[in-house]
Amino acid sequence: MPRPVGQRIEMVLGTRIPRLACPEAVRLLRSAANTLVRGSRHVYDLAIVGGGSAGASAATFAGRAGLQTVVLDADKGMTRRAMIYNHLGFPEGITGPDLVDRGQEQAVRAGAEWVKVDVASVERRDDGLVLTTEDGRAFEARNVLLTLGANVDLARQAGLETRPGTEPRIREIVAVDAEGKSSMPGVWAAGTAAGVSVHTIVTAGDGARVAINIISGQKGQRHVDHDVLPPRPDPAG
Repeated sequence: MPRPVGQRIEMVLGTRIPRLACPEAVRLLRSAANTLVRGSRHVYDLAIVGGGSAGASAATFAGRAGLQTVVLDADKGMTRRAMIYNHLGFPEGITGPDLVDRGQEQAVRAGAEWVKVDVASVERRDDGLVLTTEDGRAFEARNVLLTLGANVDLARQAGLETRPGTEPRIREIVAVDAEGKSSMPGVWAAGTAAGVSVHTIVTAGDGARVAINIISGQKGQRHVDHDVLPPRPDPAG
């Protein structure tokens, strides 16, 4: 059995991590330790293709969970052209570009890497997956999450099973099971590319849902990520 993330961090750093350490500091330590543990061959726990609401939401959950996560985003999604009035938390509405930018900021703060690049191919090699970009770079990952929006050409070219879409103006989607797994082992899909409604709040939720399934599989137990407010000061002193 692999050691828990916390134990691996302590092995790499040669010291104990205080139980009351700042959560953000712990996440940064996890990210650094994951890189060191892998050695010179950099293999991500999760590579996400697409940085819209589904991709950024998934990256936020994965980064906070300590997974070494990279988002490969061409920044060509349809949310960039949207004006959104039905995304919870924005009573006056929010522009698509602002929502995309905030999603990227939150994912990076959670510990994910963000690379602006077009992905040309996805293929299985040995015990993992390799994503090759248009500029010739290669990214290795244990799992790949496709949050491609309305264009699933990459999935079809990789040999993944697809099927007709059921949402308006969505011709084709990646065929996935109830957890979000595609026909290629290790490759998942979420959001519009997986057949859910195009509305950003729905795609964000689906990205988070599938990310939780990926995290749970890697950790060997069901993942939950809830924080609580600090206690209020006692006015009586």
